[in-house]
Amino acid sequence: MSAMVRPRYTLEEYFELERTSEEKYEFFNGEVFCMSGVSPQHSLIEGNLVTTLNNNLRGQGCRVYTSNLRVKTLPLPPYRYPDLSVVCEQPQFEELGGLKVLTSPVLIIEVLSPSTEAFDRGDKFTYYKSISSFREYLLVAQHRPHISHYIKQEDGKWSYEELNDFGDTVYLATVDCALPLVEVYRDVEFSPEIPPPEGLTPVESK
Repeated sequence: MSAMVRPRYTLEEYFELERTSEEKYEFFNGEVFCMSGVSPQHSLIEGNLVTTLNNNLRGQGCRVYTSNLRVKTLPLPPYRYPDLSVVCEQPQFEELGGLKVLTSPVLIIEVLSPSTEAFDRGDKFTYYKSISSFREYLLVAQHRPHISHYIKQEDGKWSYEELNDFGDTVYLATVDCALPLVEVYRDVEFSPEIPPPEGLTPVESK
């Protein structure tokens, strides 16, 4: 979720904003967008992903970073804020504008919002592809059980699959981890026409 702050910034002004603000912002050719604020579904899904990944990756030398960590991109600098990024082996960082940014994610996950879905699927994916270590991309819908899974092949091409059922499991090859959709969407409340998976109780509306 994002909102533009004011019409134009220099890169130096943007770095100063990032250093002095408690909010997080992304820079696009002089325009600056506030990235704070998500829906309850988005927040639950992101938390479920962090929990499930950490439980499965414990002892494997991988680290799961949340949406506050900056990830460097080259085509449209300086960096983006993915919802989750995963690093295996020793993480690599670089300093840009006095701020630390990650340069070595192997897996990036975005939880889709109506206002950002087209960007996450298109231009943002292109920007992430400039990261040499980046090999796997997961796009997670929040309005229904649906995951788009991309993985980079040895020839440089990206394969693609979709998962649409609570009984499905996506296998994350870069981190050797199975991610069941039933865990990704645990406690998430959908529209009435989409029933919860067996054994789970949807959250009551307040």
